Amino acid sequence: MLDASQKWQLFGFDVREIGKYWQHAWAEFLWGDRSPVRSHLDELVRLQGPDGERYFHGGVQVDPGRADYCEAIQLPADLVLSRALRLPLAAEADINAVMQIEVASCSPFPAADTAAGWTVQSREDSALKVQLAIASLSATMTYLGSHYDIHKVDEVEVWADGPERPIVLRGFGEGLRLQRYKRRLQRIGLMLGGCVVLVLAMLLVAAGGKYLELRRVQAQAEALQVDAATAQQIRGELQSANETAGKMNEVLAQFPNPHFELARITALLGDDAYVTQFTMRGSEIRLRGRATDAAGVMQSLSAVEAFAEVSSPAAITRLGNTGQEQFTINIKLRPGAAG
Repeated sequence: MLDASQKWQLFGFDVREIGKYWQHAWAEFLWGDRSPVRSHLDELVRLQGPDGERYFHGGVQVDPGRADYCEAIQLPADLVLSRALRLPLAAEADINAVMQIEVASCSPFPAADTAAGWTVQSREDSALKVQLAIASLSATMTYLGSHYDIHKVDEVEVWADGPERPIVLRGFGEGLRLQRYKRRLQRIGLMLGGCVVLVLAMLLVAAGGKYLELRRVQAQAEALQVDAATAQQIRGELQSANETAGKMNEVLAQFPNPHFELARITALLGDDAYVTQFTMRGSEIRLRGRATDAAGVMQSLSAVEAFAEVSSPAAITRLGNTGQEQFTINIKLRPGAAG
């Protein structure tokens, strides 16, 4: 059964320290010996030693490409105690504290007289290879004064030779170079932050413009919906009116206007005939009247194209010595010919 501490272990790492690992990863990315940022932003260093001058940039030896550089002195090997260490990967997040303990335990000099530096040589699957360098502060200053006429601790950087790359001994002049590097990081961080703010502002302006355009389109859509509803209502009313007109036309077709037919018949009769009775049921008309020539009246009505059928249900009768004849005529209107 697992104890309480094992519950927080994942691949040998304590997940409760995830914040510390994250912070250390960023520190290595910006400040580590193999940092890609530092390899571009750090200053060129001229290293003077027993073997002559060499130039380093980001911990890597390079050819001198410019005139401005920092000064560093390489201690002879007889003034430096070197030790190769293998540390567990879990110790990487606390590498500074671990190495300070290691320096305190390994240094043959008093703590106030100890100068040390270290660098991570490589990372393996289960361990870190760290190179440690320890020197006596007083012996180092004696060497600098006698060989280079340097008497201030922070006047120049002091390096020790390593198996792969030089090791910077801490507590000398490297602090000034690191401060300038820090200011460069801050400037670049401010520039990047300004770019991010500018991009965000542009995105917000674009989003605001799109939002206003969306509101305008929504307003237009709402107006179109209102217009469409109004048009739909008018269309419904028009359709209802058309249906009413159709019904009226059907009614008029079934029941023609008697006034129109009476006026048409009156115009056809002339002055020597008149109607005493007019009856109309749908498309059928019955006339009863008097005329001097009833047969001529019937012939005139038969010649009308709108009348499909003209007949006399009763014989024409003469009215005494009046010279008038009484007639009865049935008329059937032609479909669609009604007034």
